[in-house]
Amino acid sequence: MAKAPVLTPRSDDFPRWYQDLINKAELADNGPVRGTMVIRPYGYGLWERMQQELDARIKEAGARNAYFPLFIPQSYLTREAEHVEGFAPELAVVTHGGGKELEEPVVVRPTSETIVNEYFSKWVQSYRDLPLLINQWANVVRWEMRPRVFLRTTEFLWQEGHTAHATYEDARDYAAHIHKEVYADFMVNVLGIDVVLGRKTASERFAGAVNTLTLEGMMGDGKALQMGTSHELGQNFARAFNTRYLSRDGQQELVWQTSWGASTRMVGGLIMSHGDDSGLRVPPRLAPVQAVVLAIKGDEAVLAKVREIGDRLTAAGVRVEVDDRTDTPFGRRAVDWELKGVPVRVEVGPRDLENGTAMLVRRIPGGKEPVGLDALAALLPAILEEDQALLLAQSRERRVSRTSDVSTVGAAVEAALAGGWARIPWADLGEEGEARLAEHAVTVRCLLAEDGSVPGADDAPGNVAVVARAY
Repeated sequence: MAKAPVLTPRSDDFPRWYQDLINKAELADNGPVRGTMVIRPYGYGLWERMQQELDARIKEAGARNAYFPLFIPQSYLTREAEHVEGFAPELAVVTHGGGKELEEPVVVRPTSETIVNEYFSKWVQSYRDLPLLINQWANVVRWEMRPRVFLRTTEFLWQEGHTAHATYEDARDYAAHIHKEVYADFMVNVLGIDVVLGRKTASERFAGAVNTLTLEGMMGDGKALQMGTSHELGQNFARAFNTRYLSRDGQQELVWQTSWGASTRMVGGLIMSHGDDSGLRVPPRLAPVQAVVLAIKGDEAVLAKVREIGDRLTAAGVRVEVDDRTDTPFGRRAVDWELKGVPVRVEVGPRDLENGTAMLVRRIPGGKEPVGLDALAALLPAILEEDQALLLAQSRERRVSRTSDVSTVGAAVEAALAGGWARIPWADLGEEGEARLAEHAVTVRCLLAEDGSVPGADDAPGNVAVVARAY
């Protein structure tokens, strides 16, 4: 009788596979309130690595971390009409506190543009205070009607950057810098996901922004996932909150602003981009554990050797965990590490010791081979880089092979419903065609310039729309 698979095969039921993997790899559980999640230690370890990598890039871009309150007076949100209208269905509003009805209801932050601008208007006095570049790592709450762990949850974790600049050009260039040098660099070179950088259409733009730049990744089932966004806010919030500065020539001027964010949704993107029927495959540059050294049996010589190997690999710059839990069957432990997607397993038993070798198991390309114990420390860093490159190449190959060029709305819908993306000239689609796509739950993920770069305007000649179903 055939052994039941550990996970539902992706080809049978992709959403069920996704949920199975989250449970079996011990990434997260559903929280007690609908739409919330409990992130388990291994899942949080992935998020911590994402934080570390992104935070370093954000600081390189000149932004500094701060923290703003979770509660926002409801009146703040009403100052920017388009913003409050965009978020109204998702707001969680607190009306009682301390056993009494509040004089003014407070909103649990869905994002912090309004409260940040209240303080920017106090902190910015002259051109010498600009640019003001702030980031915060926080939780936010958006009341989600169709929750899915990591992808859409009522409460999620993220970073949100907020900046104020003296000129439109400075704000525009900074939003583009975050888009490319912070987010794209991280997603391509660390997450190993071949994201497409583009511009959102007016109907998909962030509420209150004049331009939204996006990074779209193709998941294993061909759907798109918005991995992060960077917004030009123009002077909309500056006008609403009277955020002005004294210019060099003595004039009172409104600042120009940006905001940008990436969230725990990236964990979902990691799972759906790289996971297979055996579990996760974690890119080595991201992996909290790049190599696990497993003792096959509780032999004292074996236990001593796996600990020695762990120390040598750590000294070689590899993030290592030693698994010497020999009271748990080896097969179960091997399957657990496979599910968690650790890039490399080094398995050592009594016979391996006799031969002076260990069994090297590579999670990303698959396969195993004996390797001399003395060669491991020199070999592993190069193997990890090979496997990092392989994940990115596979992500790119999937996107390219499953993207088709079309010229009609019908063909775009057909491509999206068949599990791929379509590219269609924006001049042939337009807002009317975008509305027709929406009837089939298909959206314009972004606009690209004719050469594949990010266009400078929605209606720039030669713009191409990337069309897909999305999470």
